Amino acid sequence: MGRLVVVEGLDGSGKATLTARLVTALRGGGSSVATTAFPRYEADVHAELARDALYGRLGDLADSVHGMAVLFALDRREAVGGLRDLLSSHDVVLVDRYVASNAAYSAARLAQGADGEVVRWVHDLEVARFGIPVPDHQLLLATDRAVAAERARQRAAADHTRARDAYEADDDLQTRTDAVYRELAAQSWLSPWTVLDGEIDPHALAARLIV
Repeated sequence: MGRLVVVEGLDGSGKATLTARLVTALRGGGSSVATTAFPRYEADVHAELARDALYGRLGDLADSVHGMAVLFALDRREAVGGLRDLLSSHDVVLVDRYVASNAAYSAARLAQGADGEVVRWVHDLEVARFGIPVPDHQLLLATDRAVAAERARQRAAADHTRARDAYEADDDLQTRTDAVYRELAAQSWLSPWTVLDGEIDPHALAARLIV
């Protein structure tokens, strides 16, 4: 069974770039690698509904913290079979956003910390009830908040299909989410975490992930 490695971080933190660099490093070292990302907006109806809500197309649905969290969780529930298939046929499966994203954003929206009720609720829903595979390791891209925000703004300006949604456009929410992410990492929530806040050597990091 392969190792499930998750890349977490704020919008604009560089998750896709890090994932691509890790794929190259891992494959260069002889490991077979698969990648996936959540939410699966183009592949799952629950994720599609969540996206519509975040762009104001489903009335007041986005106002419900738990309602949005359920949609994101159902997206992962529908992907469980595919994830297990990938893990059975690859040494490493890299995932861009996962359960911790649901926990961090939900807690931030409710002004709770990593030890709050909603983080326990997300765990009970996704892991205990839905059987979402638990990560072997999680990486937190602790990019400076202002840098991540500027990247997200530039990305939206350059590509009309990447317009910022309600979560991405809320700077206060992003700041609170960053704080919860760091708390989750400090608590080793679900698995060991590595916090990346400087120059990243993808080859050295890849070597750590396959031990």
